[in-house]
Amino acid sequence: MRRLDRTDPAIRWLLKSRDPSVRYPTLVDLLGEPIDSHEVITVREAIPTGRRVRALLRGQQRDGGFGVHPYKKWTGAHWRLVSMVELGIPKGHRRATAAAEQVLEWLTSEHHLKGIKTVNGLVRRCASQEGNALGVCSRLGLIGDPRVTQLAESLIAWQWPDGGWNCDRREVAHHSSFYESLAPMWGLNQYHLASGDRRSLKAARRTAEFFLKHRLFRSERTGRVIDDEWLKLHYPLYWHYDVLQALRIMAPLDKLSDLRAQEALDVVESKQQPDGTWHVEGRYWLPLGRRDSYAEVVDWGRRGPNEMITLNALRVLKAAHRIR
Repeated sequence: MRRLDRTDPAIRWLLKSRDPSVRYPTLVDLLGEPIDSHEVITVREAIPTGRRVRALLRGQQRDGGFGVHPYKKWTGAHWRLVSMVELGIPKGHRRATAAAEQVLEWLTSEHHLKGIKTVNGLVRRCASQEGNALGVCSRLGLIGDPRVTQLAESLIAWQWPDGGWNCDRREVAHHSSFYESLAPMWGLNQYHLASGDRRSLKAARRTAEFFLKHRLFRSERTGRVIDDEWLKLHYPLYWHYDVLQALRIMAPLDKLSDLRAQEALDVVESKQQPDGTWHVEGRYWLPLGRRDSYAEVVDWGRRGPNEMITLNALRVLKAAHRIR
């Protein structure tokens, strides 16, 4: 089994990153460096001033938001916070917490809750919204806020019998959505890790079983690939789905040793380039300045080797004991 060390070409490349949000998890998650070492502490303390975090915080207003609805793609507080948490912004960060306040106010408002419908006994809800918010707030240390507890309890109550969620209001819809189920699985497990709540862990494990029944990308009925786009690598995913993101979220649930996850792991492993990196294969964002609702405030890389995809692929393969 290949062992990761500082001579590995991918590790060398990641450690040369200008972004401390890339260097820190490389040191801790991939190389296993002690979190109290001088090198790790120095890099961790630099995360809030890293170029990507700075870009995500740019333009923040007094209400904690960014002058648009919190869910506006991709410049609203909701999306910026998901990226900030992925980049390792510390728990309790003042400006991130202020942005989370706007998201919580939106998701728990009477106006928002009135729009949630139940059809044939199934709650039809775009649960990726609550799932992302729950994960973000759990990582920011906000689990004491009753609105965060409300998000967790709502997701558990809305979970469909097959383990996921769906916002399809058609009466015939009875199968959960991959897109709407991935973020809730993440959020519920993050809430469990932060609070110790067992019900949220049980719900997250039910969702993991939903994905495993499909081997993460195949029809449970026919065995066919559901969507070829799911086999490509993207960053950020936002509310979309691909096998790397699914594996990344399932790793803390200790599900990567399951035989049904092995084919998806093979897909990710097969995409490693000769230089040790992974390339971006699809994208859901446009550069800032484009007159489009999907313009981003951060350049995540639109072609070639991608730092976040390479980092996450190595994290997944290490969690699956394919490297150490």
